[in-house]
Amino acid sequence: MAKYLLLKHYRGAPAALNDVPMDRWTEAEISAHMKYMSDWAARLEATGEFVDGQALAPEGTFVRYGGEGRPPVTDGPFAETKDLIAGWMVIDVDSYERALELAGELSAAPGAGGKPIHEWLELRPFLALAPTVTE
Repeated sequence: MAKYLLLKHYRGAPAALNDVPMDRWTEAEISAHMKYMSDWAARLEATGEFVDGQALAPEGTFVRYGGEGRPPVTDGPFAETKDLIAGWMVIDVDSYERALELAGELSAAPGAGGKPIHEWLELRPFLALAPTVTE
């Protein structure tokens, strides 16, 4: 089994086919989208392939260590993830091909007008440690 991170983006990815921002969706469209996501996760929980997932609020602060006795630095020349990442899912699957299949399904969540978004998702494998050989 290998773990993969599926990232949903606000901006920064290529435009979705149904590219209407969520803040312009109706309550029914938002509910249908959230139900699709929840049903998708529940189906994968039943197969043991779903690890976790969360939607992220648009607020956030970028922080780095400011030095001994100094406050953390909260601004800088960085792309802020609050402007980029809308949420994430972690899956644990048997193959890269299965990860691609599931990412494709998630990309088809309904959006404006009840039509699939066909959004671009970022699929990233977790970094695996090299096996340890013992004699």
